[in-house]
Amino acid sequence: MNKQRVLLLGATGQTGGSILAGLLDQPQYFDVEALVRPSSAQKDNVKKLAERGVKIRVTDIEGPTEELVKSLVGVDVLISAIDALSQLAQIRLATAAKEAGIKRFVPCAFITVAPPGGVMALRDSKEEVYQHIWKLFLPYTIIDVGFWHQLSFPTLPSGRVDYAAITRPKVDIHAGGSAPTMLTDLRDIGPFVAHIIRDARTLNKFVVTYSDVLSENEIFSLMEEMSGEKIERKYVSAEDITASRARDAATLKADPTNVMARFMSFSGDYNYSKYVRGDNTPAYATYLGYLDARELYPDFQPRRFREFIVELLDGKGEKPYKNKGFD
Repeated sequence: MNKQRVLLLGATGQTGGSILAGLLDQPQYFDVEALVRPSSAQKDNVKKLAERGVKIRVTDIEGPTEELVKSLVGVDVLISAIDALSQLAQIRLATAAKEAGIKRFVPCAFITVAPPGGVMALRDSKEEVYQHIWKLFLPYTIIDVGFWHQLSFPTLPSGRVDYAAITRPKVDIHAGGSAPTMLTDLRDIGPFVAHIIRDARTLNKFVVTYSDVLSENEIFSLMEEMSGEKIERKYVSAEDITASRARDAATLKADPTNVMARFMSFSGDYNYSKYVRGDNTPAYATYLGYLDARELYPDFQPRRFREFIVELLDGKGEKPYKNKGFD
C-alpha cells in the first residue's frame, strides 16, 4: 500500500496534537506534514514539530487562494483541527483543496453529535463549511468524537483531581443527570483518525468515535466508587440551562466581539444538546447517518472511562488547554 501524504492544520492544538501523534505512530502508512501560518512559523511549539521529523508548510490560509493552492499540491489527505473561532476560514481552505486535487478533506468537526440549525452555534458554523465542501464536490470525511474523558469527570472534596480539572469545583449535574452521552479519551482521537482516513468505507461519510456511553449520574457514581469519596452534587435544571443559553445569546448579540461570551455560549449549547435534548448518543448518530468507528475497527480498543479514572486518581492525568491559561 502506498503511503498517504497527510497535511495537518492545527497540529499544535489539543485535538491536532492527538491526531499528529496517531499519524506519527504509523509511519508505514503516513508521511505527515503540518500547515502553519506565517505568524506561527517561528514559535517554539512549531519548531518542536520539526524536531519530531514533521515537515512544515507555511502559508496564510486567509491569503490569496492561488498561494494556498500551491501550498497544498502533492497532498493526499488534508486534516483541519483549526480553533473554534476560526471555523469559516476553512471555506477558503476547501476551495483551495479542490483546486489542488486533495483526495480527502477532513474538516474540523471533532465535537459531540448534534443536528444543525439552532442547537449548537459551533455545530452550525461547521455546517457552513460542510455545505461549501458539498457544493465543491470535494471528497471528505467528517469525524465527531463525543465529549472528552478529560472534560467529563467531577472534582472531589479532597482536591485530589484538581490538578487535571479546568473548572474547580466541578460538581454540576445537568437536567437530572440521566442522559447518556458518548465519551472519547482525547489521546484516542488520533488513533481513530488514523484508522478512518485509511478506510475507503469512510470516504464522503460522517463517522463518530467513542469508548463509553455514560450519564453524569453514572460518572459521579464511578468516581465515588473508585475514590472512596462522597461528592456533593449541584443540580442544574433543564429550565436553568435554557435560561442561561438565552442570556448568553443576548450578551453575544449585543457584543459579537465578546470572546468570553462566545465561549460561555458554546458551553451552554453543549449542555443543552447533551443533557436536555440527549443528542450525543449512538442511536441518534445512527439516525443522522453516522458510521460507528467502534463497529468499523473492532480490533482497536480505546481507553475506557474507568481506565482514565484510574490514571486520574494516580496523579497521571493531564489538564487540557494548560497552555491557554487555565489555572
